[in-house]
Amino acid sequence: MSTTVFVSGATGFIAQHIVKQLLEDNYKVIGSVRSSEKGEHLKSLLANAGLKAENFSYEIVKDIAAKGAFDEALKAHPEVTVFLHTASPFHFNVQDVEKELLKPAEEGTTNALNAIKEYGKNVERVVVTSSYAAITGFADLATPGKTVDESSWNPITKEQSLRDPFNGYIGSKKLAEQIVWKYVETNKPKWGVSVVNPTYVLGPQTFEVKDKSALNTSNELINGILKAGKDHSQPQQVTGYFIDVRDVAKAHIVAFQKEDAIGQRLLLAAGPVTTEKILNIIKKDFSQIELPTLNESEKPDWDKIESIINNDKTKKILGFKFIDLEKSVDDTVSQIVN
Repeated sequence: MSTTVFVSGATGFIAQHIVKQLLEDNYKVIGSVRSSEKGEHLKSLLANAGLKAENFSYEIVKDIAAKGAFDEALKAHPEVTVFLHTASPFHFNVQDVEKELLKPAEEGTTNALNAIKEYGKNVERVVVTSSYAAITGFADLATPGKTVDESSWNPITKEQSLRDPFNGYIGSKKLAEQIVWKYVETNKPKWGVSVVNPTYVLGPQTFEVKDKSALNTSNELINGILKAGKDHSQPQQVTGYFIDVRDVAKAHIVAFQKEDAIGQRLLLAAGPVTTEKILNIIKKDFSQIELPTLNESEKPDWDKIESIINNDKTKKILGFKFIDLEKSVDDTVSQIVN
């Protein structure tokens, strides 16, 4: 049987790269989208990029948190052999943390797993997009000098997750991932499961960006520096680890291709990133761009706030070299300024 891959949340930042790479590798792809307009738009983008758009189709899933959200999609496509669950909210502009962040992440994951169990009769592999947030949290939640790896878990509780949107996002990723591993432990499904845990995801959008006023949440790290240069304002100074979006997409594909990835968490981090590092790369490679001068007193002290990531296990499983920060920043800036 040929491999047909289902990608939930197919219009997302990471998911679009996954769809593109799958089509380049001659897979047939079915994506879930929230409306026919979004599905047709994605199809046209794929065709305009010279990809085999005839190998892409879509199913409408308006609300991943609705009971049985993915049932009809999988009933219609018994040929699906791989299910990549990327759909989950990643933004902080919310009024109701539980309704807008926790519920979609938890119930969306449960719905996907239940649909695969009931209607994915040919599904052999499942890959779920989680986050570094499920492993240890971002910079201000990390423990200085502590090494974290694929076995680490963020100690955040559901109660703590409800405090604000930032904690809500972090909690949503941990709680949703715990549902995955609990499901595997309880149901012992016939399909192999892998989870992908990226750090800050940088890198260009899959297709040219028309509206550059606001990019996806993590790429606002770069866009914010460019906007601050124009406005003569101060960008938010952050510190953490990064991974390029193209490597995140590739990791999802390698995860279902390799037996070694079954039952594993894949911690994706190419190296450290700070606002200052990004600004210095832009300054060197785009000398024509007006940039802000960072306030020295606001610079984070890496050694005091950031844990140390050891993802040697992940690198060994995946077997490919990650894109470095300079290329990731340069490709992103080129897309924004052009």
